[in-house]
Amino acid sequence: MEPNAALEMQLARYREMTCEERVQIALRLHELACEMARLGIRRQHPNASAKEVEKLLRERLELARAL
Repeated sequence: MEPNAALEMQLARYREMTCEERVQIALRLHELACEMARLGIRRQHPNASAKEVEKLLRERLELARAL
């Protein structure tokens, strides 16, 4: 399948969804992105506690909002 055709199919599916379904997808994607960031933080700071990882994650999110 061509990329443009796949994109059109995906957009059509999103249009069929309820607002709640689209929000659920967005929230799951956000959680996935946060977990990926946590993994990166743990890799950079292997001795960091869970609390420190969350603090670093919040700092990254705040920096992203500021940009």
